[in-house]
Amino acid sequence: MARGKRTSLAALAGDVGDNSPLEQQPIGAARSLPLTQLTPNPRNPREDLGDLADLASIADMQLQPAVVVTAGAYRTLYPEDPISTRYVVINGCRRLAAAHKYGRADLDIVVNDAIACDRITLISAAITENVDRKDFDVIEEARAVEALVAECGRAGLAGEKLHRTEGWVSQRRALLKLAPELQTALRRGELAIREARSLAQVPLEQQVARWRASLDKQASSDGAPPDKPKPAPSPARTIADALAKFDTQPDLLAEALRNSLGHDRILRLVTALQSPAPASTPVAT
Repeated sequence: MARGKRTSLAALAGDVGDNSPLEQQPIGAARSLPLTQLTPNPRNPREDLGDLADLASIADMQLQPAVVVTAGAYRTLYPEDPISTRYVVINGCRRLAAAHKYGRADLDIVVNDAIACDRITLISAAITENVDRKDFDVIEEARAVEALVAECGRAGLAGEKLHRTEGWVSQRRALLKLAPELQTALRRGELAIREARSLAQVPLEQQVARWRASLDKQASSDGAPPDKPKPAPSPARTIADALAKFDTQPDLLAEALRNSLGHDRILRLVTALQSPAPASTPVAT
């Protein structure tokens, strides 16, 4: 099928196995495939795909094909992952999600099983697509780098796979040593990465206090009374801020509610949410 030429999706879906026109194409050739034959990478380092509005135009036009591997190649590496489609999208999971969201029936793809030759290569390919993107959560990036180091056995080799220095890899891994409160602040953009790396070298039990002391010092230099620390945001404000970011970072709302309500009240909230909504009272006119 020539690029840009449409064909019946039903016919394309029926061409499988040895009769598949896709399987007969040379490696690297871009082709269109129904979304029903594509599964997003279960090992995608991005837990949150972010706001897909920038990809809304995919309903009419796709500028770059997604890179996929065959289900068989993927299962060789991760036999425990349930894959029910013919292909797994490694680079292009946001494009796949946008296609579903904005009503596109197919996706341009390139099959490349070479990136599924081993786990290290597959993880590296998935990370490389996202690294340094502004909307890539820095803690998710750190977790992905940590997973790659675990597969490689050493940070130097992981850096080579990502075309980064060993120092960069170590700096990203250090962010996972931050206290949960500081990780949340980092993800919200309230804590700079440079300062976060410095705090990660402080004993865990001292990190939050050191950060707050830094905030107080900054407030003092900005003209605030030195003996009056900057007040922490109220629980209601924290929840409201997290709610505003729910579409792209739903875990922030969950964390804000946990911190505000506590374990027992969270359980009561979950029970209430799972109960049928009460019937609304008619408004008199």
